[in-house]
Amino acid sequence: MPTPRDIRRRIAAVKNNAKITQAMRMVAASKLRRAQEKIWSNRPYSEKLELVLSNLINAVGEDYSSPLIQKHNEIKNIAAIVVASDKGLCGSFNSNILRFAHNYIKDEIISKYPNVNITLITVGKKSFSYFNKTNIFILKNYSGIFQKLEFSTAKEIISLVTEKYINGEFDKVMIFFNEFKNLLTQVPKMKNLLPIEPVKAVAEKNTSKINLNYIFEPNKELILDTLLPLQLDIQTWSALLESNAAQQAAQMMAMENATNNANDLIKYLELVYNKVRQASITKEMLEIVSGAEAMKKA
Repeated sequence: MPTPRDIRRRIAAVKNNAKITQAMRMVAASKLRRAQEKIWSNRPYSEKLELVLSNLINAVGEDYSSPLIQKHNEIKNIAAIVVASDKGLCGSFNSNILRFAHNYIKDEIISKYPNVNITLITVGKKSFSYFNKTNIFILKNYSGIFQKLEFSTAKEIISLVTEKYINGEFDKVMIFFNEFKNLLTQVPKMKNLLPIEPVKAVAEKNTSKINLNYIFEPNKELILDTLLPLQLDIQTWSALLESNAAQQAAQMMAMENATNNANDLIKYLELVYNKVRQASITKEMLEIVSGAEAMKKA
């Protein structure tokens, strides 16, 4: 049975851990607020760009040709960008997206294209350490980008795969990331990046609004040549923003749960300490009384 001193030491250690987890929760909450603001400001722009692009592609029709929307006849090489975090202590955030991506590659991609070659671009140390243990080739790893997330990083990531897609080294490009829903929900998601396809729901919904007699300056083709690379940049940037906000939310909730568990453990240890202390005092009193009775009989 532990002594009162041992229990006091453990209570002090748990209290120190509770202070650390509480501080980490506050830091994650502060980062989450800034990450949410970036998401709210980016989503309307991303959705509007997607709408404009879908309408333009439908308006131009088969008269326009671009390597970014051109589908390859055979799918032999697929590139997958997997976005995770650099650090842990965020619950099941990393395990969910990494398991989702790995299972999707095995169950969906390989089953559909048996002889396909998979190439990975990992974002985050956790993503690299996970897939480095598999037999899937990792082209490049981006670590430490979430400490200071910048749009130039998204452009660098997508330009790497875009160049290889245009050259024919990749036939399809997709990205895996956690989509931020709310504090309690982060949903693993896959999005196809290349070839670029107009969103059918958006295109059909707005078909009636397209006026084919619109005058585009300088012309539709040049506008599309400008918007298509921008769309890829924005989609990659959105995935990084979503993953960053989801990671902060997951860490905030994990640290809050850890703090609550520590407080519950402290209450339990204090109860155990009081019981042990009471038993020790009772034992000492019994020894004193027994000694006094023994002296009287003597």
